Formats: sequence, structure tokens, C-alpha cells
Amino acid sequence: MELKKSQISKEIRKTIIELANKSKSPHVGSSLSCVDILTVLYFDVLNLQPWENRDIFILSKAHAAMSLYSTLARRGIIDEKLLNGYYQNEGTLPAHLDRFTAKGVEVSAGSLGHGFNMGLGMAFGFKKKKQDRKVYTLIGDGESQEGSIWEGALFGSKLGLDNFTAIMDYNNLQGYGRARELCSFEPVKSKWQAFGWHAVEIGGHDFNALKDAFCEYTQGKPKIIIAHTTKGKGVSFMQDQLIWHYYIVTDEHKKKALLELSDI
Repeated sequence: MELKKSQISKEIRKTIIELANKSKSPHVGSSLSCVDILTVLYFDVLNLQPWENRDIFILSKAHAAMSLYSTLARRGIIDEKLLNGYYQNEGTLPAHLDRFTAKGVEVSAGSLGHGFNMGLGMAFGFKKKKQDRKVYTLIGDGESQEGSIWEGALFGSKLGLDNFTAIMDYNNLQGYGRARELCSFEPVKSKWQAFGWHAVEIGGHDFNALKDAFCEYTQGKPKIIIAHTTKGKGVSFMQDQLIWHYYIVTDEHKKKALLELSDI
């Protein structure tokens, strides 16, 4: 029997906790916040067959690489054994994405704002070639403060890239505080609409709302889904806590987190 999305997302979160603990790497909160978005994309939305004509997903907030690796493994796109080499010397998977490391890692990303625009370029290329392929790109709310995001927003609407969907992981916590306070971008929905995008605002942990938003017709416009999420989602002591942008998952943290996530 097919697992429910809530079960899949909890399994992905468990893997993230395991990876963060083993590698002693940061960004666990950033990775946990977007898991439900990736679950809906990879198990409901993306057309992945045949692989050479697949839809493209780009994680532009590439510091959350653990979320993508864990999802690719759960979906069966990469071998779970690859995860053992995450963030290790002479390992297999880097902390920021490198497209030459694994199947399903579409671009090398790390500098914020770049993956978004690479995705727009791909969508434009598919349009020019008259290929029925779609591109989805996940950006962070702090990332949306980058000027390159808004240059890309102008490009996407000008060319009518209705085969492109951006998703903002709006957890309202970036490296040094609340995104709204550090460099406010509100009213964010109105801004994207003013740039000529079809904007949808939803709860980013609501599987049905996410699926509906991905399917919503855009009348020839590119789409932005503003997904309100919680940093560290799924682990009570990590939720909405800035420290988990950087803190290391100790053995004690791991034990407590996995205990919470085991209640499916």
C-alpha cells in the first residue's frame, strides 16, 4: 500500500536528522522546513518518465541540500548508500549542490539567487524547443532579498514562462534573524503580482493546498507559490528557532528528534 504523504515526509525528516548528526553539518532547520514541499513535488507533481524528458526541479536555497538528497533517495532516484558520503572527506555528496555528484541534482548551486535564474533559462529553452517540460525552483525567503531574483522575475513574466513555477520557502528565519525585519519584502504576494506573476499564498505544510497550488492555471504567466512554513518543522525543539540554522545535531539531539518523528 502506498505510504501517505505525511508518512513519507516523516521518513525524509528522519534521514535529514541522521545525515546532520553523522556529518556534524549545519542547516538542519532550513532542510526540515521544505520537506513537505519536496514530498508533494516528487510524489505527486513532477513528471519523471521518461527521464530524458523529465520535469526539472532546482533547489536554489542549496544550503538545504540534505532535504533534496533525502527526497531523491526516498523516491528511488539515487541509491541510499550515496547518503553515507554526505559532507565527508572524499565523500559523495557535498553540503551545497554539485550537479556532477548524483542523478537528480540538476545544477550546481550555493550562491543564493542563482538557481532561480538557471531554472528560468531552462524553462525558456524548453519553450524555444517546443518541449512540454516544466521547471520548478525552490527559493528561500531570505534569498528573495537578492536583486538577481527580481531581475529574473522581470525576465520570466516578459517571456510568458508559464512552464516555470517558483516556490518560496517562507519560514521567516534567515541567517541572522527574521527575514521580514532584516530586509522586508512585504507585501510579498502583491510584489510578485506587480512583476506579472501568478501568485498563490498557502500553508507550506498542507499537502492538499500544495498540490492544488501546483495545478492552478496561470493564464500564460509564470507562477510563484508563497508557502508559509516553519523552520525546523517536525521536531518541536527545533521549530522556529534561529539557532538551528547553524547548530549541530548531537547524539542527544538526534535521539530526541527521532523519537518525535517515530510517532507516525
